[in-house]
Amino acid sequence: MAVWIDEDGMIVRPAEPASVEASPLRDMEVPEGLPERLHDMLVEVTHIRDDSAAYRAALVDWIASGSDSRYALSPDEVVARSQPRGHDEAEAAACFELGRHCHVNGDEEGAVRWWREAHRLDPNNWTYKRQAWSIATTPDGEPSDLMQGPTELYEGNWLDDVKAIGGGENYYPAFEP
Repeated sequence: MAVWIDEDGMIVRPAEPASVEASPLRDMEVPEGLPERLHDMLVEVTHIRDDSAAYRAALVDWIASGSDSRYALSPDEVVARSQPRGHDEAEAAACFELGRHCHVNGDEEGAVRWWREAHRLDPNNWTYKRQAWSIATTPDGEPSDLMQGPTELYEGNWLDDVKAIGGGENYYPAFEP
């Protein structure tokens, strides 16, 4: 995610998925003979949208042109593109933070309870889901387990939820100049 803020402290692009280089995972050869679930997950990863070249070009243009860049948005455009945060989304953010606090302080049951509530209130928030799924599937002291489910702790998991939205190509919205 990225937000563009100009020299005057004004947001000229709201929070949006952003990458300036293509992920090597998109071009990986998915080997045969993998367990079915891992194979399907890697296939979906190769289908995740890559707008890195367009995003990088927009960023370079903004750096060179400043407020004259066609990619720098007016305050009204920034507000229009900003994700709404209604009551449920605001409450979900609080629940997510409470879950994080519980997790950091060793209260895993509390963390799960709050993260489940965050998932219920804001079911389209991938950040809330992925954080909870990763912690649930990663052994203590190990690097993040990117499998992210399924577990008995949460509804859904990365692969099934990605398939439910029509596949990896729908994981990120398209870059909107």
